[in-house]
Amino acid sequence: MAKRKDLIQIHIAVFLFGLAGLFGKLVDQPALIIVLGRVFFGAIALFMLYAYRGQSIRLKQSKDYLWFSLFGLILAVHWLTFFHSIKISSVAIGLLTYSTFPIFTAFLEPYFFKEKLLLRDFILAIITFGGVVLVIPSFELGNQMTQGALWGIVSGATFAILSILNRKYVADYQGSLIALYQDTVASILLLPFFFVLRPILSSTDWALLILLGFLFTAFSHTIFINGLQTVKAKTASVIASLEPVYGILGAMILLSETPTPQEILGGAIILGATFYATYKPS
Repeated sequence: MAKRKDLIQIHIAVFLFGLAGLFGKLVDQPALIIVLGRVFFGAIALFMLYAYRGQSIRLKQSKDYLWFSLFGLILAVHWLTFFHSIKISSVAIGLLTYSTFPIFTAFLEPYFFKEKLLLRDFILAIITFGGVVLVIPSFELGNQMTQGALWGIVSGATFAILSILNRKYVADYQGSLIALYQDTVASILLLPFFFVLRPILSSTDWALLILLGFLFTAFSHTIFINGLQTVKAKTASVIASLEPVYGILGAMILLSETPTPQEILGGAIILGATFYATYKPS
């Protein structure tokens, strides 16, 4: 029963994660400002939750503050590269290349948890790379679509690392508390850039960033981490393979962004390979 609940939480979180990518196009601001708004309002929402419950936010060990600070840094890098990818390319390319993260997870998780690394993971990594090649329209670094794809891959790698590290701590802390610290640290790291860029935000921008922070960050991030209590990171990666599907459909409806046949084929290869890599039992 507990595992079923955790699986449902991860499914809901992935749906919201997929739609969150649209904010990269809906908010007319640089990726850094979008990410700052996301983590800032996400942190506020979680602080309000803990204040309402009257729960302590203190960590059990001093070293955990250092680890959670590192998680916040990784989270900031992950979302910066993710939204920058979408900003300079498209929702489809950003989401599809980010979706390579289960392959990174398949390689890294055995190292962290002393599990066996299988030959099929190497084979599927090559197949996934083939899908990425199809998604990228040109191999010129000056091409924005190519740049977007590369940033999307970096985003996938950092998300894989974050998911694995979260799994190590989710048994000791609530997902909401982990998310609170990650969002707070990311906010502190990014806030100085707000005063450097001095962005002019419209009322629509503010409303979208608040929505992104409260619903698509604080809530979704918390239930995703909570779901890892009984669900392996590799299994969560299978569910997360639906994220680009939700995002691309949302972009088609709300932004009139239609992926090319080549992107659809490449995306199918990427998602098929990662799904098999994480779903098929060892």
